[in-house]
Amino acid sequence: MQLHQYYQAIVTRDRRFDGRFFVGVKSTGIYCRPICRSRRPLLKHCQFFHLAAAAEAAGFRPCLRCRPELAPGQAPIDSADRLTFAAVKQIEAGALTDGNVSNLALSLGVSDRHLRRVLLANLGVTPIQLAQTQRLLLAKQLLTDTSLSMIDVAFASGFSSLRRFNALFRQRYRIAPSRLRAKPLKSRADTSCSCQLPYRAPFDWDSMLSFFSRRMFAGVEEIENGQYRRTVRIGNHEGWIAVENDPVNRMLRLEVAVTLLPVLMDVRARVRRVFDLDADPETIASHLGDLVNGDSGLRVPGAFDGFEMAIRAILGQQISVSAASTFAGRLVKRFGKPIQTPFPSLTHLAATAKTLATAETEELLSLGLTRARAKSIQSMAQAVLTRKVSLDVAVSIETSLNRLKELPGIGDWTAHYLAMRIFGWPDAFPHGDLGILKALNTKKPREALSLAENWRPWRAYAAMHLWKNLEKQAFAAKRQLRAANTDQGEKI
Repeated sequence: MQLHQYYQAIVTRDRRFDGRFFVGVKSTGIYCRPICRSRRPLLKHCQFFHLAAAAEAAGFRPCLRCRPELAPGQAPIDSADRLTFAAVKQIEAGALTDGNVSNLALSLGVSDRHLRRVLLANLGVTPIQLAQTQRLLLAKQLLTDTSLSMIDVAFASGFSSLRRFNALFRQRYRIAPSRLRAKPLKSRADTSCSCQLPYRAPFDWDSMLSFFSRRMFAGVEEIENGQYRRTVRIGNHEGWIAVENDPVNRMLRLEVAVTLLPVLMDVRARVRRVFDLDADPETIASHLGDLVNGDSGLRVPGAFDGFEMAIRAILGQQISVSAASTFAGRLVKRFGKPIQTPFPSLTHLAATAKTLATAETEELLSLGLTRARAKSIQSMAQAVLTRKVSLDVAVSIETSLNRLKELPGIGDWTAHYLAMRIFGWPDAFPHGDLGILKALNTKKPREALSLAENWRPWRAYAAMHLWKNLEKQAFAAKRQLRAANTDQGEKI
């Protein structure tokens, strides 16, 4: 974009650019979202940034009116390279809360010097600057929207001490954290707190819930009254979350058990991944063309836990979705850990890699699994335990797919399905899927690949539309059959 295009987006308060860039106003020292309702600055006073972190590194502080912490995120395709995207997502999840840049770089397979150089070149900030901005903006949201104590806000935002939190907040934002608490909020319940997770409209919430409802781990997940709920274990922290849609304000409302506050950054990052909140539906729909057919709000469902998702995918190989869900429920009851929650149907935490890797094969077979599927599950669990495969992030999609396919029972379909749901790869395409082949009216996977070529780099979204279109056709066929049966009955 050129300078006048940035400025025109501010003048018109164009929502399409919300989260795409921020504008620092030199005359006030404040940076805003392009949709800010404050008086428009003169062009000569504007400085534009792709990231909030870059604006803060340049000395600007966030606007209290438009609240930059509530701007939508950016999708993987927006990143200059996969390493940048992977690093940003890890930092957003709190990778630098307990760890350091060297450990983060090691997990991504590069040196810390190279990681700093890449982030500076692509984003204009260092890993530490990015992490500090993420923490401060989360703290700002919690101070504004919750009644958590100051120390809870500090720790939930990834700070190691209240003193460090107060000092950095005052230094960066030139205001005491307590100033954002002029009107204390009343807590809904002392067992949880709420967060706002913005997205770009349109967002097909109902389709997302419908997809999850047919693929859940009973006891771990549930959907009730338009709300998605699940149990959570991250490290030594256990609890539950509940997510509901707020279409008027274009955001999801996330309720988190207070037992998960120490890992709140990670929880938020995972929920954004589950519901594909960083997608840009307009860009995707314009590329997919007629395939979208009015459903531009359709997203690619992600995974809250990579290992959990991998096991669910293995259970679903070559059997119906409902049968796979039955096996998933049995697996939870046998190997999951019981947990108490406010929701009667949420009774267990999902089975861990260690539990399944060390389980007796006969125990898995007793659930009704085939020996081949039991072996595949245990091989996946062992590979995760020994870090032969990573189900957290993929710097190189090709390398990650190849390592997955080295495991018994993991072919192209499973690998690409996991790339869609775990790694958030927008161009993943399980071309051997029977539903996709049927939707494309072919029996040849290679022909499906050829037909999907024009949908790059959004083939994962194309797959979602193909599946949904197939469901529509099946529903229409059933309705016609019922109508025909009714007509026949009336004639008799």
